[in-house]
Amino acid sequence: MPKIQVLDKQVAELIAAGEVVDRPASVIKELVENAVDAGATIITVEIRRGGVTFMRVTDNGCGIAPEDVPTAFLRHATSKVVKQDDLNSIATLGFRGEALASISAVAHVELLTRVSGAVSGVRYTGGGSEEYTLEDAGCPEGTTILVRDLFYNTPARMKFLKKDSTEGNSVAGILDKLALSHPEISFRFIRDGKEQLHTPGDGKLSSTIYAVYGREFSSTLIPVSYELGHVKVEGYISAPASSRPNRSMQNFFINGRYIRSRTAMAALEEAYKGSIMVGKFPACVLQMKLSFGAVDVNVHPAKLEVRFVNERPIFDAVYHGVKSALHAGDSPKVMEIKRPAVSPYAPVLEKKEQMRLDMRKPIQSVLQKPVIQRPAQEKPVSAPQTEPFLLKDSQSVDKPPVFTEFLENVLESEPQPVAPQPTPIPAEDRLPLSEVSPSVEETPVQEEIPLPVEEAPQEEPAPAPLREFHSRVIGEAFGTYLMVEYGPDELMFIDKHAAHERLLYERLKRENAGGEAQTLLEPVTVTLDKEEYSAVLNHVDDFLKAGFEVEDFGAGTVLVRSAPLLLDGSDAADAVMEIAGYLTSLRNRMTTEHLDWVYHNVACRAAMKAGDFISREEMISLAEELEQNPDVRYCPHGRPVYILLRRQEIERQFGRA
Repeated sequence: MPKIQVLDKQVAELIAAGEVVDRPASVIKELVENAVDAGATIITVEIRRGGVTFMRVTDNGCGIAPEDVPTAFLRHATSKVVKQDDLNSIATLGFRGEALASISAVAHVELLTRVSGAVSGVRYTGGGSEEYTLEDAGCPEGTTILVRDLFYNTPARMKFLKKDSTEGNSVAGILDKLALSHPEISFRFIRDGKEQLHTPGDGKLSSTIYAVYGREFSSTLIPVSYELGHVKVEGYISAPASSRPNRSMQNFFINGRYIRSRTAMAALEEAYKGSIMVGKFPACVLQMKLSFGAVDVNVHPAKLEVRFVNERPIFDAVYHGVKSALHAGDSPKVMEIKRPAVSPYAPVLEKKEQMRLDMRKPIQSVLQKPVIQRPAQEKPVSAPQTEPFLLKDSQSVDKPPVFTEFLENVLESEPQPVAPQPTPIPAEDRLPLSEVSPSVEETPVQEEIPLPVEEAPQEEPAPAPLREFHSRVIGEAFGTYLMVEYGPDELMFIDKHAAHERLLYERLKRENAGGEAQTLLEPVTVTLDKEEYSAVLNHVDDFLKAGFEVEDFGAGTVLVRSAPLLLDGSDAADAVMEIAGYLTSLRNRMTTEHLDWVYHNVACRAAMKAGDFISREEMISLAEELEQNPDVRYCPHGRPVYILLRRQEIERQFGRA
């Protein structure tokens, strides 16, 4: 157990310190990081009411020596940094010496600790301006810290706390990151008496990912293991087919510390170029290991941002590691069609299958049956030219009895078309033979007069006019723009995606989307980051207004039971993920402006896309609906829906004006 001591003023001023306690999640983060630094292999976290009233962190680490316990609650007291040079190669998660001092200043704190080999431990109590007490106590090896009544003496901070569910989900998010960064440690999270997380601690990252994000997410991952120079990259990335609408599930770790790195993020997404759709983002859990002196973690008080001595090796290692993993592990998506156990069409299908087999039997029997010699007096039968084989003049083939019976059964079971019989004409109404059958000389050269061209039947009916002055849809250019002859003097170009998107958006606003919701045949599960998960649960009613029925499925997953009629199951899942990411930035309840954004998102996903094939009827329908909504001029993103080209301008280009 290293000794805890107060840092010199000169060293303390070099630390990027700041306020570390602003919500229960920050308390849990500091305490769990201390437990990890203490060498614990089992860490248990328990909270109640989002952590506001009760938090407890228990570990089986090295513990704190009795004489060091009072010192541990002083500001800038730590065992991880001694001199100034130690800040250049920090190997521990904590190093500032502010956590316990900051926590005890705003809450009631109780600490129980015992070092290895000691007969008994010590119990420390204190908090705020109260005097602390220190006494012997029986406790297991390791450290247990209880924090009660957070911000009891600072009501100004208390009013900025969010709902208990939101604060609890924020704690869960912190523990997810810590568990993923240390798969060798077994983490257990108990929330209001219920276990929310329990990782095995077997050292396998795949096991931890499964415990944190569930089976659906972990089943789509591709392993990464790559080393370039002094940088080693290990972990998992999502398959291109399982991309997400935002970056919330991108997790990067450096030397066991969760970070936010633009360099690593850019390298990841660059490696996916050409393998993923535009506007989609990959998910990952990537651990980077490099020398402690090559990275500076003493940049931000929250220790989320770091600086590299040289960013290029980090970019190259992540890029080539991900690219190699995609090349080796990405396989084409295989479609599986499962037939139901009992189908109402089974008898029909079985009958068709039997008919197909019966049709094949005679062909095989003809090919395998020896040729039969007919008597000399019978006339030989020559083979038709369409047969797949030729017969000699003296050979013939009898029709197999199986095939004959089959044809007879089919002919008897199916109604045969009856040829129309001529109606007899009475004798008195019959014309003289000369009038019925004129001679060749009397027959005109063209007895039948062909129909006029305009009356000939057409393959496709002419489109209905859009306006009284005969506007008409001409066609489509580049798979994106509809061309409409708009009146006698204008040509209209319609961006079909922008027009359809705006029309759907107006429909959603007009009907408030609730009337267009549909129950999905199979509910869709959506795995979210804990902050997104909390945002969705806090806006369930607003999701319902937008046509989504979502419910809590536990452990960062929501269940989507219904979605707007415009979306299918996969689009509904992507829409929920994208809306959840948007909601994480909202501090208050969703307003009308924010609900409009949801309508934009749904309309954009459901609208026909540039390059999509649409029939002529769909072109006409879109043009007519646009004509009925003259106020629709721009899409929800602000792009024009159509432009007009005047006839005079066209004729000027051709020298006619």
